[in-house]
Amino acid sequence: MTEKYVWPVKAYSNDSFLDSREARPLRILSEYIEPDARFAEFQISDTIVFFGSARTPSRHEARKNLKAAKMNGAGVEDAERDLAMSRYYEDARCLAKRLTKWSKGLEKGTRRFVVCSGGGPGIMAAANRGASEAKGINIGLNISLPFEQEENDYITRELAFEFNYFFMRKFWFTYLAKALIIFPGGFGTMDEFFELMTLIQTRKLKKIMPIVLYGTEYWSEVINFDAMVRHGVISKSDLNLFRQADSVDEAYDFIVGELAAKAMKEPGGSL
Repeated sequence: MTEKYVWPVKAYSNDSFLDSREARPLRILSEYIEPDARFAEFQISDTIVFFGSARTPSRHEARKNLKAAKMNGAGVEDAERDLAMSRYYEDARCLAKRLTKWSKGLEKGTRRFVVCSGGGPGIMAAANRGASEAKGINIGLNISLPFEQEENDYITRELAFEFNYFFMRKFWFTYLAKALIIFPGGFGTMDEFFELMTLIQTRKLKKIMPIVLYGTEYWSEVINFDAMVRHGVISKSDLNLFRQADSVDEAYDFIVGELAAKAMKEPGGSL
């Protein structure tokens, strides 16, 4: 009896090879090519990126947690803190909704100004939620983590991404961004903010875009920018690279005004 011939597996179908150290360049390249193809399909060339803590709850969730903490007699202080911080969730949600409504009202063309977040919970979910409530498509650039950060429920399904490499995820945040809003956050938010500041300061990123550092009380407490100037590690002019804001109206007016002013300088002269 003749044995049936087993065809060898093609390299691009060989999972053990694709997961190997040798195939790492292919995995990195995939995280460039595949998102690029999806963005092209949806004609997305510009985004408004929201950064902020994954731990910030919605007001509804914070109130529910505070009520439970008071009933249990434990964790009340943390729950009260989270309720205070929930204003940033609601502000991010409102701002994303307003910016999405504005962008949908623009003349049909290449400019979309699609809301984009890191795809997870907290401020990220708030941004995607606001855009979704305005019936706009929105993007979630998630990252696989040991504790499995799950994508939030508000991302447009076809624009939900899962990255393995932080640097490829950061590339897509930066490459399409036309405006940035940084809400209160921890190490990850600071990493994203300072990397962008470094790229702009060193002129590796040449495009000019409005950047809002949202929540003066928080940021003034956790980062002493004046001290950095005083110690000579940054220039005073570097503080002009971003604008601090404390209200949705202030952030919205600044971002829309800057994007409109920039458009007027381009061929065509309008948004």
